[in-house]
Amino acid sequence: MLDKITWLGHDGFKINASQTIYIDPFDLKGELEPADVICITHDHYDHCSPGDVAKILREDTVIIAAENCRGKLKGDVRWVRPGDKVTIKDLTVEAIPAYNVNKKFHPREAGGVGYILTMDSTKIYHAGDSDPIPEMEGLDVDIAMLPVSGVYVATAEEAVEAANMINPKTIIPMHYGSIVGSRADAERFKELWPGEVVIMEPQPS
Repeated sequence: MLDKITWLGHDGFKINASQTIYIDPFDLKGELEPADVICITHDHYDHCSPGDVAKILREDTVIIAAENCRGKLKGDVRWVRPGDKVTIKDLTVEAIPAYNVNKKFHPREAGGVGYILTMDSTKIYHAGDSDPIPEMEGLDVDIAMLPVSGVYVATAEEAVEAANMINPKTIIPMHYGSIVGSRADAERFKELWPGEVVIMEPQPS
């Protein structure tokens, strides 16, 4: 499944599985493949970007978005809160809480989410903008996309705490190299985490 995942920079990913899925598309460039499904974790401009969503939207694209994005997105939008599940053909998307515990930018009550995407017998967890939180404990996933930049989200050291709770087969560091953080944060995480860490090169979609 790793070969089907493209990091678009920051928190953005494209997954080319049986459906084409984007997560938090932001500052999209290049040739853009239309989306079957778009997942939006929360309402901040670098995650919920209506202009970028419009670039990959088709008439039948399904958007799954946190409730706090209401008023910003149009089309076939399925609004979710933590704990909600949405199924689109062979894809199941479960919303997981995402929030800060020692920072002020993403309070729990704001309703931001991460997602577990289940497709092709693989579970992929995108943590959204989060610190290590109790809800991560024991999540049964194969691949975890974890923020590592600090400031607004977990630091590399805090991301290790999250990784210890989840213990996935593979971790992809994210949330660096654009607005805050650098590849050094991803490398630091890789030094600290003994499991498989895949540091991706950002690519236009």
